Amino acid sequence: MLVKTILIFLLAMALVGMVGKLLFPNSLPGLGRRKGAFCPDCGRPRIGRGTCDCRRRK
Repeated sequence: MLVKTILIFLLAMALVGMVGKLLFPNSLPGLGRRKGAFCPDCGRPRIGRGTCDCRRRK
């Protein structure tokens, strides 16, 4: 009985997720890859506001 309840709950949550994705496809735009998060020259992730180490060496 407990397994059946858990399975119904998980199926209901999957259904809610699918309906939410259909109704609001672009509701969370900040979760994608940000443009300035990676160095355009070497592709390494940038931490903070400073420049990448590859530009400092040049």
